[in-house]
Amino acid sequence: MDPIEEAHRRWWPQVLAATVRFTRDLDLAQDCVQEAYLKAFAAWSQEVPRNRAAWLTTAARRLAIDRMRREATLRSKLPLLVIEDDETSTPETDLLRLIFTCAHPALSPDAQLVLALRLLGGLTVTEIAAGLLLKEATVAARITRAKQKIAAAGIPFRVPSEAEFPERLTAVLEVIHLIHTAGHTAPEGAELTRPDLSAKARDLAGMLAELMPTQSEVQGLLAVCLLTDARVEARTDEDGALLLLADQDRSAWDQDLVHAGLRAATQSLRGGVGRYALQAAIAGLHAQAPSIEHTDWGLIVTMYDGLLATWPTPVVALNRLAAVSMVPGTDLVEVLAELDALGAEPPLLAYPYLPAIRADVLRRLGRFAQAESAYAVAAALTGNEAERAYLRRREEEVGGWGRDVGVTSA
Repeated sequence: MDPIEEAHRRWWPQVLAATVRFTRDLDLAQDCVQEAYLKAFAAWSQEVPRNRAAWLTTAARRLAIDRMRREATLRSKLPLLVIEDDETSTPETDLLRLIFTCAHPALSPDAQLVLALRLLGGLTVTEIAAGLLLKEATVAARITRAKQKIAAAGIPFRVPSEAEFPERLTAVLEVIHLIHTAGHTAPEGAELTRPDLSAKARDLAGMLAELMPTQSEVQGLLAVCLLTDARVEARTDEDGALLLLADQDRSAWDQDLVHAGLRAATQSLRGGVGRYALQAAIAGLHAQAPSIEHTDWGLIVTMYDGLLATWPTPVVALNRLAAVSMVPGTDLVEVLAELDALGAEPPLLAYPYLPAIRADVLRRLGRFAQAESAYAVAAALTGNEAERAYLRRREEEVGGWGRDVGVTSA
């Protein structure tokens, strides 16, 4: 990997966090860090420094000093980011401060997400807009408003107090999980995945796990990222067509990521059974199964029961039903009835995976005409072209089966 690219991926958040603490201003810090990376392009072509993070931090701080001297009069009139006066600050605490600032509850979830992608992920406005399927102007406006809110409200650049910590950590984990979800299956576009977003989420989860190694849910989120990313190369065939879990070549899964994910999942479960720990357990069971037929679906359903109690959302209920349908001996007619009842939930009305799962159950029941219609509904709802192509193929396939059965029965 190119030294600059590697430095951007590994140390952007840390360099930015240290610069923010020094400048007390997000915009100034961001500008100086960007310029420091540009300087590195020229300087490192001659010799790459041994400690690249320190080189970048020093360069950004020097640039900030120059800017602050030139703009002292103007800057004295601007609201500054409030920062604790902590002489014992470390790079780790600086990074924690930046992470928790991005996910402050005073900011809307949409603002938290784009700010985290911009400041923690180091993505450009264009990259964020493409990943989240938003207009660049919308992304830029959300970032600007978030920064203004931080300054105007005097949101402190600090690690939350013990009383604030659980709520704030939940928000941080949710932001990282949303980034990973957007990377795992792109909401729209020709490509199935956005590897850049998945990698950013995995990096952020890894950094958080290093900073907070005893937090069960942090380890759980890291495990989810690692275990799902391990399958990415097997999720499509040579032509880029989507392959479901049952059709994937499991030997193509990244075993290094699988093993790292299983270690994180084990550590997470030792500390509790929260939302991400249970998701990690489910991902771990899939990772260890030699095939779809030899998957312990009963235990996966048990994990989903716990997840539904911990995180009671319609999407979790849907995923649980999909797992129930795979348990040998399950009455699929009952599953279909539960799916139809779940379809009345507002969050699932335009959710493509509901009709897709319903279509699969109908197919397995031999109701091919109904399955064909359900696949068509799912294809119309998804914005991802790879998913749509897969669903259209299934629609044509079961439609053909239905016609064959009709001819035979006649």
